[in-house]
Amino acid sequence: MNIGNLMLDMAPLGGGLAIFGGIAFFLVLAVVAFVAFLLLRKTLKMAFRIVIVGVILVIAIIGCVSFWWLGGRRPVRPEPPRPAPTRPK
Repeated sequence: MNIGNLMLDMAPLGGGLAIFGGIAFFLVLAVVAFVAFLLLRKTLKMAFRIVIVGVILVIAIIGCVSFWWLGGRRPVRPEPPRPAPTRPK
């Protein structure tokens, strides 16, 4: 028996792991947006800085929602085949 096949048969912890991944992804990109806003203080006008930060935050929100949506589903498993009936001899 192949141990790798047994590992693939286990159901992942979808809901909680997806929520944690989404929140972590959003927080990391929110920090990146804040740092970008501070670094671009003297080089760009306020409108361009807000647009750049907005794009980063939109990517963070889309990533967060995709983690939640894709990770929150229950995996669909096919039913195992039934054994063939045997005839008595």
